Amino acid sequence: MKRQAMWTVVALVLLATLAAGQEQQQYLDVYTVQVKPDKRADFDALTKKMIAANRQNHGDSWLTIETTYGPGDRVTFISTRQGYGDAEKASDTFYGAIQKAYGKPGTDKLFQDYNQCVASSRSEFRRRRWDLSSNAPTDPAAMAKMLGESRWLRTTVVHVKPGQVDAFEALERDLKAAREKASPPQTTLVSQAVAGQEGTVFYITLLQNSMAGFDTLPSMQRLLGDEGYAKFLKTNVDAVANTETVISHFLPELSNPAEAVVAAAPDYWRPKAVMAAKASTKKGMVNAASTEKMEDKSQQH
Repeated sequence: MKRQAMWTVVALVLLATLAAGQEQQQYLDVYTVQVKPDKRADFDALTKKMIAANRQNHGDSWLTIETTYGPGDRVTFISTRQGYGDAEKASDTFYGAIQKAYGKPGTDKLFQDYNQCVASSRSEFRRRRWDLSSNAPTDPAAMAKMLGESRWLRTTVVHVKPGQVDAFEALERDLKAAREKASPPQTTLVSQAVAGQEGTVFYITLLQNSMAGFDTLPSMQRLLGDEGYAKFLKTNVDAVANTETVISHFLPELSNPAEAVVAAAPDYWRPKAVMAAKASTKKGMVNAASTEKMEDKSQQH
């Protein structure tokens, strides 16, 4: 009896710890640019210079996606933040890493050239809505693994009418319950813009390791049933101003992911470094760490 009681207490503590972890505020620092089509090669080259400087000087990290179905040449850089102060600190770290590599005049020139490649841009700060997300990873390691193994994102952007946030959130909680009961359960990540957008905007994202993964998703009617689907349609009419659904893919060559993400699929996130490391191991000349340093230096020139 004592042993059973002890394990019951342990289980409750673990569940409470997981719940507390998801209740902690987490944000997405999102920078989206519309690249000029004739400047795409220059844009990519300049971004790679920023990546090299940040890797070499322990700067910021981010994942980069490009819209495949939606506006062309739209590139988005996404970083995870633990708060507003963390966003400010990360910005200073990012610019500091570049200035350490290129100096102040070189950094100014780099960003001048970069801005010449961009037609328009938008910066957003979004709060993770764990309470509306379904089957979300319960710890940073699991999140990093899921991101590292993903290749595609399907995101629905929902603009909610004024005064209808409660109704929309109630609908999302119904969807969360349905997704968690589905077989297999669906992982959906929900975030809400808290700065950089007009009105109330939610982002509902599903990640897959291939486009074919989206073929397996059940329809909304099948997920909710006839009665739930009818409620879904009515709430959308009453609460939602408009929606947009886009499909994007990760750009590993323009990303500077955290090492935990890279570890999930190093061949994908750091293909050149992995190939160089394998080649050097066969020749017995340099180790993987040295190869990565050599690659970083070469990307700066």
